[in-house]
Amino acid sequence: MVDLRRRRLTQAATVGVAAHVFFELAAGSAMPFASLLGPLPAAALWASTTAVGIHQAGRLPPSRDRVFAITNGLFLSAVVGHFTAWPWQPNRLRAPWLRRCEGLEGPVIVPYNVILYASGLTALGGLLLENRRGRLVGLLLPVAGVPTVVAAQRWEFGRLLAQARRRPRWWNRRLARMG
Repeated sequence: MVDLRRRRLTQAATVGVAAHVFFELAAGSAMPFASLLGPLPAAALWASTTAVGIHQAGRLPPSRDRVFAITNGLFLSAVVGHFTAWPWQPNRLRAPWLRRCEGLEGPVIVPYNVILYASGLTALGGLLLENRRGRLVGLLLPVAGVPTVVAAQRWEFGRLLAQARRRPRWWNRRLARMG
């Protein structure tokens, strides 16, 4: 049985989103907010919010489920947004599989897809099994959230590409090669 008090799936979704953005950074396609803050402050922001999210999901009472339902809805929006905005093809299970995304392609796209699926499925699991009081809000959030996430991804990706052309560094090396 799922321990509703500890919100293990919500914690796993939080780790999954962090893995997603840190994988992008390690692979050389930067990470969200890097174009605005720089890579190290953006990484510090993601690391600290991940730690807080994991801690709070494990300790706050069920009356705070709506907060975590919104969080899981945002995580799910990010994953669906990637599969909406970037080219994909069906895999062996007929599920969407990204061919390229945000400068990632070739061998690095395989673990990226796995990370996206893991974070999306754990966010959905958190919504269905843990976030009972806010479940409906969290499930409806991607309807409005996906177009917003896609627009934000495209805006940030454009900024990152321009920045990589002007100032290529280790953290944007894949993007510098695209320009």
